[in-house]
Amino acid sequence: MKFVIDMNLPASWIQTLKAAGFEAIHWSHVGPGNAKDVEIIAWAGEHGYIILTHDLDFSRIMALTTDNGPSVVQIRTPKVLPEFIGDAVVSVLERYRMQLEAGAIMAIDLRGARIRLLPIKKQ
Repeated sequence: MKFVIDMNLPASWIQTLKAAGFEAIHWSHVGPGNAKDVEIIAWAGEHGYIILTHDLDFSRIMALTTDNGPSVVQIRTPKVLPEFIGDAVVSVLERYRMQLEAGAIMAIDLRGARIRLLPIKKQ
């Protein structure tokens, strides 16, 4: 799996993800720091990347579309540095690989993970 790390997470996530066998790049190496969320979503979708973020907006945007990707993984903890939660994040990414590759929104917190497949069905 390939991950683009949003600007609200430190670039140190690159090493954590690469050590686990994933491809990773920080958005600061791809585009401008002031890029709109929809620009990052479009880039990730075009290039086959999953968005790793701490920002709630990416999940909201994807939930409102009828698209099945790109997937969004949202870290929902106060401490977002990989040395605090990196092992747990990597474990969840490995466990839900198939769903993330198919298109999903995932939230990871200290209690575990929640995942919804895309597109989100309107009720």
